[in-house]
Amino acid sequence: MALKPVKKGWSPETWVSLRPFGLGLQKPNNFLEVFRAIGENADNLEYAWRILRDGVCDGCALGTSGLRDWTIEGVHLCNIRLRLLRLNTQGPLNIELLRDVEGLKTKSSAELRALGRLSYPMRRCRGELGFTRISWDEALDRIALRLCKTPPDKMGFYLTSRGTPNETYYVAQKAARALGSNNIDNAARICHSPSTVALKESLGVAATTCSYSDLIGTDLVVFFGSNPAVNQPVMMKYLYYAKKAGTQVVCVNPYQEPAMAHYWIPSDLESALFGSKITDRFFLVQPGGDSAFIAGTLKHLLEQGWLNQPFIAQHTHGFEAVRAAVESSPWEELEQLSGQSKQEMLEFALLLAKADKAVLVWSMGITQHTCGEDTVQAIVNLGLARGYLGREGCGLMPIRGHSGVQGGAEMGAYASVFPGGIPINPESAAALGAQWGFSVPDQPGLTVAEMLESHLDVLWSVGGNFPETLPSPAQAEAHLAQVPLRVHQDIVLSSQMLVEPAEEVILLPATTRYEIPGGCTETSTERRVIFSPEIPGPRIAEARWEGQVFQDVVARMCKPELAEKVRFADTAAVRKEIARVIPLYDGIQHLRAKGDTFQYGGPHLCPGGVCPTSDGRARFRAVVLPQSTLPKGAFRLVTRRGKQFNSMVHEPTDPINGAPRDAVLISQTDLQKLGLQPGQRIWLQNPFGTLAGQVFVASLRPGSLQVHWPEGNVLMNPEQRSKRAKIPAYKEVYVYIHTQEPQGQNPNRVASD
Repeated sequence: MALKPVKKGWSPETWVSLRPFGLGLQKPNNFLEVFRAIGENADNLEYAWRILRDGVCDGCALGTSGLRDWTIEGVHLCNIRLRLLRLNTQGPLNIELLRDVEGLKTKSSAELRALGRLSYPMRRCRGELGFTRISWDEALDRIALRLCKTPPDKMGFYLTSRGTPNETYYVAQKAARALGSNNIDNAARICHSPSTVALKESLGVAATTCSYSDLIGTDLVVFFGSNPAVNQPVMMKYLYYAKKAGTQVVCVNPYQEPAMAHYWIPSDLESALFGSKITDRFFLVQPGGDSAFIAGTLKHLLEQGWLNQPFIAQHTHGFEAVRAAVESSPWEELEQLSGQSKQEMLEFALLLAKADKAVLVWSMGITQHTCGEDTVQAIVNLGLARGYLGREGCGLMPIRGHSGVQGGAEMGAYASVFPGGIPINPESAAALGAQWGFSVPDQPGLTVAEMLESHLDVLWSVGGNFPETLPSPAQAEAHLAQVPLRVHQDIVLSSQMLVEPAEEVILLPATTRYEIPGGCTETSTERRVIFSPEIPGPRIAEARWEGQVFQDVVARMCKPELAEKVRFADTAAVRKEIARVIPLYDGIQHLRAKGDTFQYGGPHLCPGGVCPTSDGRARFRAVVLPQSTLPKGAFRLVTRRGKQFNSMVHEPTDPINGAPRDAVLISQTDLQKLGLQPGQRIWLQNPFGTLAGQVFVASLRPGSLQVHWPEGNVLMNPEQRSKRAKIPAYKEVYVYIHTQEPQGQNPNRVASD
């Protein structure tokens, strides 16, 4: 339900253009996407429709049940879900193609996925040209034998977040710990781990504190370093209704994302015809300058007396330290670090001062820095200073990009926490061991990047593609090539499977979430645990649920009494244990049919401002502003998404801004200053790599550049991570521009003054 009435009828003042359906404008063709999906899935159309009609979306973490959700009425079907559909409906891969993988290495990841589903266990040994089909028994025996000979600190387990349900995460982490290892990690590490750290410390919770419905009719929604138009398209429909209910929308970002300025929502006739203006104000901060921008905003709020003093006094600790830090920061420094003027920070502060209620949203533009935890804390400080916690229309929302992210850490598939997000230490290990009935390792394990650097003997990867998702693809590939046994469990081929074996590589065919016997669950951004039923349809004969495979390996390795403690009759039994081990998830045991759901913690965490901390109060924490200096002549570089889902690139050109995959986004100011031309070939270089691209003019903060991810990973420092969450710093790089391909010290470098 909206907090304020949503205006009935059409609102011409919000229209983008009188051109019907935005014809001739640079924008996605959402209706064409539907027809493309029909054609792509024509050989399995009935099954594809059942997945859409009855399944829970395996795209972003907004969450649906079939084609509907719990926020607004109507059909919800986004481009991401349509693009992912073929992964679930395509037939088996011709295994003859795997007999010699040399030809496959020249194919893109999209081309590899299009070859079809992995259908049998396969094995490749060092020196062999390709893979040979083996039986499941042989595959499991080989994995178990190697693990039996491997010390727990030399084995590592990783799970991706695309479509991975809670039950898989839970079984995998329990199996890893039964084998004595905390070396288990998942894709949340490179997305929102700083959010988890900061929220847990400040509020005692590690999730979004409000619901999606709080966006519609609140006074203000602020997006920090976030682009839901690309990554969570259904949210744009929420924002459309929010605008019609009088909500203001603000974006704080180095790039004025075109689709955040205006958007065409296909399921609403008015918006589909004329488009909808979404964002009321953009603040183009310098990359990494969000903390300074927030500090300047707080400085204004303090000077003008625009704080929520009763909330601060009754529900928080530590504000005086934040006050002292902010007041001691000179305006000149805040302007220099943020890239925004004192006046612009005042204008943002005034928007907050006028907003009794607001939702603060952030994503990877905030977290993927060495200071990620501090910047999230700065947003939390701002929310607490205005009392945006524990009531309708208010909240702190780290918006999730994948359907499996929120549940991954909460199920304990994390190197640093047990199920329920409990930190790993001897006391918590003893408590968990008492519940499980076996000894649990009591020291934190290795994150995925640390695993690859630690010369593992066994790496078991469920999904994922490290050469495309981790900084420095060459280094990631080199690390993979050193692991004696690699197990890759997935539904389709990926380029990391083709990396030469150190000794052997085993491929295991997995089920999609729609094929898991008995169904499964996911947890959405708003903490809604949703049942996704098994969808009747064709099956890949030898594909197995990953959770079953982990159980089978433990059964081969461990004594029967231990193996039985990791054995589950079905996914319903897994959910029953989750409810017992993770009190927040009490209720998951009752989910068994389409539409079954519950929202753990209720619509609002910290209701009435009371937090699940030792004294019920939230914690302010002063943060040190990052002093990011640039070498002379260098530019700040940020990686961004285009027409893709995670690293899965869907189109060579981004339909939203028209940028090709090799585009180097640059401001008009810098273009003119450097004497460059649109479309000109240039090279970006730093100590870690070189990337060729073409100049593409965009509404960007001067002094900064943006390139697509994962292409830009060749420029990343693989050792640069946040201090506590250990997230790679994908948004914190500097580069030099060259107009000729650099060969050592190149005289054709274009410098920024």
